[in-house]
Amino acid sequence: MSEHTQQQSLGATPFAGLVVIELGNSVAAPFAGQIFGELGAHVIKIEKSDGDDARKWGPPFWEGASPFFQSLNRNKKSVVCDLRNETEVEALRQYICEHADIVIQNLRPGHVQKLGLDGATLLARQPRLIYCNLGAFGNTGPLKDRPGYDPLMQAFGGIMSTTGEPGRPAVRVGASIVDMGTGMWAVIGALTALLERHTTGRGRVVDVSLFETATTWVSLLAAQYFASGKVMAKQGSGAAGIVPYKSYLTSDGELVIAAGSDALFKSLAKTVGHPEWIDDPRFTDNPKRVENETLLYGMLDALIVAKPTSHWVAELEKAGVPCAPVNDIAQMAAHPQTEALGLIQDVPGSGMRFIGLPISFDGVRPHPSAPPPKLGEHSDLINQRNKK
Repeated sequence: MSEHTQQQSLGATPFAGLVVIELGNSVAAPFAGQIFGELGAHVIKIEKSDGDDARKWGPPFWEGASPFFQSLNRNKKSVVCDLRNETEVEALRQYICEHADIVIQNLRPGHVQKLGLDGATLLARQPRLIYCNLGAFGNTGPLKDRPGYDPLMQAFGGIMSTTGEPGRPAVRVGASIVDMGTGMWAVIGALTALLERHTTGRGRVVDVSLFETATTWVSLLAAQYFASGKVMAKQGSGAAGIVPYKSYLTSDGELVIAAGSDALFKSLAKTVGHPEWIDDPRFTDNPKRVENETLLYGMLDALIVAKPTSHWVAELEKAGVPCAPVNDIAQMAAHPQTEALGLIQDVPGSGMRFIGLPISFDGVRPHPSAPPPKLGEHSDLINQRNKK
């Protein structure tokens, strides 16, 4: 291996040597665990006897489990632990205290406390441990003991009230933004505690939750409410307070145009053949355009729908106006930009392909090192001591 290749390899696996125990299921904790694993950590996933529920979230199924599970659990070891068996639970506690740097868990509220696998208990035995709870509603308050899932939190946290078209029912964002966002916050919190440990020599308990993540995703809209006292209506594909800034039907598809400044609006007006809009007192600046958005959007809708997406992309890009076609997943995956970035990665030891982490180190994107584990494939890592 050349020195350059070695540097690339080290740069893409900065967490080599870090041991992470994942007491997780579904999406949030597994996504956090996968981030650690993709960046080089040794991640051990603890599963019940019938496995993470996400293994069965299908059809379709892909090489023995659902695509949901497979896309969240590469680069991990799977250990089955019977949490009703005190001998196996004690073996797990001992393994954590002897080997683990970080524990991440999203079991139902109160469960880890009953098992003696909670942060306070484990840190009493191993003060250097970093323990991260991924809860539903947070670690305090009247709802702290309630479970939660992504769609519930999109609803409760205000996200669904902002999506969809005015006058129509609320719409969930299709991607699991609350679950996966909470997994990202868990990693940020754990790494912050890890950095602190280098100075203090001590770990700590980190708390993140689905509800807190959901509220963060609507923080810009919340700021508008705090400033005005008015709850913003659904914006469809648009954005409250910025006009023109939404999607339009074309003759053969859909296109988003983001002319979010006065200069960009002037370029847009010229491109669509209406330079007189530039001096129209109803459109002279963004506050005026917001005030008259129904009128402006009605005129733009009628113009954009008359020609194909490719025409508008070419003309708008020539004029420097930001725009993008509304791609489906297949179109996104096939785009040359996706290919150029190496975003879709093959998984060693399988025929599966997944979207990689959205981060690179010195131009190198971390790459999967191993396929998702079969259920209990690595149980001897922890349970071998029970057989002695």
